[in-house]
Amino acid sequence: MSRREKREEKVKSRILIKIVVVAIFLAVVFWILKITPNYINTEITNKANLVINNSNVTKDLKNDVIIRDGVIYIAKEDISNFFDPYIYYDEKYNQIITTSETQVASMQVGSNSIINNGSRVNISGTVIEENDTYYIPFSSLKDVYNVEINYIESTNTITVDSKDRKYVVADARKEANVKAYPTVFSRTVDKIEANETFVVVQNDENQNEVVDNWVEIRTDSGKLGYIKQNNVVNEFVTREAIEEEKQITDKISMVWDYYSKYVYPPDRSGSKINGVNVVSPSFFDLIDEGKGELYDNAGEEGKEYVNWAHSNGYKVWPMLSNNSYIETTAEIMRDFNLRQQLIENIVSQVLKYDLDGINVDFENMHDEDKDLFSRFIIELKPRLNEIGAVLSVDVTAPDGSPEWSLCFDRNVIGDVADYIVFMAYDQNGNSSPVEGTTAGYNWVKANIEKFLGQEGVDESKLILGIPFYTRVWEERNGKITSSTIDMKKIEQVIPEGASRTWDDDLKQYYVEFVEDGVTNKIWVEDEESIKAKLSLISEYNLAGAAYWEKDREPESLWNVISEYLGI
Repeated sequence: MSRREKREEKVKSRILIKIVVVAIFLAVVFWILKITPNYINTEITNKANLVINNSNVTKDLKNDVIIRDGVIYIAKEDISNFFDPYIYYDEKYNQIITTSETQVASMQVGSNSIINNGSRVNISGTVIEENDTYYIPFSSLKDVYNVEINYIESTNTITVDSKDRKYVVADARKEANVKAYPTVFSRTVDKIEANETFVVVQNDENQNEVVDNWVEIRTDSGKLGYIKQNNVVNEFVTREAIEEEKQITDKISMVWDYYSKYVYPPDRSGSKINGVNVVSPSFFDLIDEGKGELYDNAGEEGKEYVNWAHSNGYKVWPMLSNNSYIETTAEIMRDFNLRQQLIENIVSQVLKYDLDGINVDFENMHDEDKDLFSRFIIELKPRLNEIGAVLSVDVTAPDGSPEWSLCFDRNVIGDVADYIVFMAYDQNGNSSPVEGTTAGYNWVKANIEKFLGQEGVDESKLILGIPFYTRVWEERNGKITSSTIDMKKIEQVIPEGASRTWDDDLKQYYVEFVEDGVTNKIWVEDEESIKAKLSLISEYNLAGAAYWEKDREPESLWNVISEYLGI
């Protein structure tokens, strides 16, 4: 090799060495940058830490937790974020109202007692107001929220565990450092001794939170971190998760069994309705100016009706109507005590008649009472949960008049109630200035999409109400009138030979004929139109269907319903 070639070889070697050095340097820098965040101390040490169901939420609190005279206070806004989204300040009675799965508690500001599900209970602490913020004596409400609360003074940490969630403990096989992240290259947040007991964190599937053979735990000091999976021994489930059991696991198929306020319930003995699993007889009505009192339209005949339904495997969710008493309804909705009086009466009737649920049918309400009607539903639901009764609420289409449509907050009702029932009829009602269908397929479909879209109602809670009637529209001397006609009687009205035109948008037959100089128009409800509406239940995976009302239908229709809903 020549001298020149040797010099070139040395130059190449130096360049290669520099490249290797730079690569190593960059790798070290990258490694340092990667692990450095694992060592940054993010602990909050200047205030009480709040750990809810093994998640430290302290940084997400809008206000600091207060510990005073042994009582733990959490701000109303934070209670709303983590425990009760519908916690409410009632200005009329200067009280906080909070609800949970089975509890309704009211706490007057400054009082050392609460009224919980109608019973007064003395507590430690009281609702206090500081800097325009209400603070709730949270540690005194563990039974209301169904939680276990523990204050760890050494680390100024409060742990809160919901009693309906899975709870697992285990022991450490040997002494170990508890790491902030699932890696050895991480800050140590705590230490555990051999045989020390700790909580094993569960994920949303109620399984141990394991990452790369590291298990997340919570130590006795309330610290959250990771230890190696092989260091977890003697694992023991102290409490299993409580799963919600639905009263009906199939599609809902409910028929309203309406009769007037002063008529005995119908005698259904010896009969059976195919394709139905819920009946809703008109058992209860508000009493006008009754301040929450109910008219009991059931009686001994109602008990026989319930026995008939249960013997056939039907659930009984009687209808509670406000009879369109707009001012009586407003008076009750606007007063917490009157709402509670009504709720106590409802609970009493459910127990008296061994009912499976209640169907709330309040129509014709002031739109300014929309939020207060939601309050009524919010406060009713826990009391029905407590006795295992289902709550369904009837509402109209989203867009319409203030007292007919705008009086419902469908999002809140759909969130709180077990089911929200869309009464998908009277697209063109008796007061309509123009003739038209009672429930056209395209109108029903468009409103279902509004419920699921703009109203934010979960599909699994939406029941589609279907009419067993239509209207005969008459044009006489330029004036339009209409009359309601049952499905089973439509064929008796249409003359023989009258032409029928299929409207594929409405999924209905349209019939027009002239009698005695009067033009009659009918948008027919029949098996074909009902099939089209029933098909929307599977298309949108809705909870089921409801039908207004029993005895307006041809008997053959129940076989169609049974087939479409699989009941």
